Amino acid sequence: MKKITFAVLSLLAVSLSISCAGKNKKELHIYNWADYIKPEIVSAFESKFNCKIIVDYFDSNESMYAKIKSGATGYDIIIPTSYMAEVMNKENMIIPIDKAKLPNIKNIDAEIIKSKPDSAMNYSVPYMMSFTGVGYNKQKVASPKESWSIFESADYSKRTTLLNDMREVIGAALKQLGYSYNSRNESELQKAKELVLKWKKNIAKFDVDEAKRGLDSGEFFIVQQYSGDILQIIEENENIGFFYPAEGTSYSSDDFVIMKDSKNIDLAYEFINFCHDPQICAENMEFVFYMSPNSEALKLMDKETLNNPAFKPSDAVMKKSETIVDLGEDNKKYSKIWDEIKSGK
Repeated sequence: MKKITFAVLSLLAVSLSISCAGKNKKELHIYNWADYIKPEIVSAFESKFNCKIIVDYFDSNESMYAKIKSGATGYDIIIPTSYMAEVMNKENMIIPIDKAKLPNIKNIDAEIIKSKPDSAMNYSVPYMMSFTGVGYNKQKVASPKESWSIFESADYSKRTTLLNDMREVIGAALKQLGYSYNSRNESELQKAKELVLKWKKNIAKFDVDEAKRGLDSGEFFIVQQYSGDILQIIEENENIGFFYPAEGTSYSSDDFVIMKDSKNIDLAYEFINFCHDPQICAENMEFVFYMSPNSEALKLMDKETLNNPAFKPSDAVMKKSETIVDLGEDNKKYSKIWDEIKSGK
C-alpha cells in the first residue's frame, strides 16, 4: 500500500522553522488505545504548536472508565468508543463540543456516522470507525469456519484469544446464538454467558494488544480482534488472514472527547482539528488501518485500501452487524455476567 507521508514531513519542516523555543511548553494529555495514531503526526503537532503530548493507553472502554471514575485526573482528550462517550456525557465527565473551533469537521460524512449515538457531534467527534472480526494464522488454520463458533473448537485449545472487552465478547456470543449484540433479555444473556464459558475453556487469555502480537509471532492461531489491528499485522505478515463471522459482528466509532477538567481545552480543540485535516487524516489511516469518516481524507486513499473488505466491510456484512449502544441500567447485567465469566462461575 502506498504511504501518504508528504503531509507530515512538510508540516514538520515548516513548523520546526516557525515554532517558538520556549522552555515552558504546554502539555496535552491524551488517553488512547495503543498503536492508534501515527507517531510522526504527534511530533508534527508538537512542533507546530510548541507543545508536548503525553499519551497513556487503555485496552478496553471499561478499564478506562473505571480508572477515571476512581479518581484519575489530568487528561485533556480521551478516545472512547461511542457508547462509552455517551455514558461519559450523561455523567457530566466531558464538555459540549464547540464546533466553531473545529473547521475541519465539515469533512466528516454524516451518512457514515448516522448510527452513532452522537451523530450531531454535540459532545464527541468521530476519530476512526472500528469493526470487530477474527484474525487467524493461515499456516495453522487452513480453512477456517467463518463463524464465531470457531472459538468452540478444541483443535486450537490455548492457541486462541478473545478481547478483554465485555460488550464485544458477550455480544459475539449473542450474535452466534441469533440474538442482538445489545440484548437486554435475561434468558438470552444467560445463554450467551454459557457459550462464552465454553469458549473460555479453549482460549489462552482475554487480551487486546498482546493477542495481536502473539498472532503475529505464531504464539496464537485465532484471535478476536479489531480490523485495523489485524491489518497492521497483515501488512508485514502474509501468513495472517482475517474474516467477519457469518452471523454478523459489531461496528462502532471511536471518538474524541474533551474532559471537563482539561487544563488545555483550546489545545485539545487544535489537536482534534489537526487530526481531521484531510492529508493528515489520510496519512493516519494508512498507518493505523482504520477507516475515518472524513470524506475528503478518504478521497486521498489508494483503491487497494478502500477496496479491502477488512478496511471497509461490504454492505452484506454491515446489514448483519450492529453498533454497540449504551444500555443504561441494563449495563449492570453485562457487568455481572462478565464478572461471572472471569471468575469461572
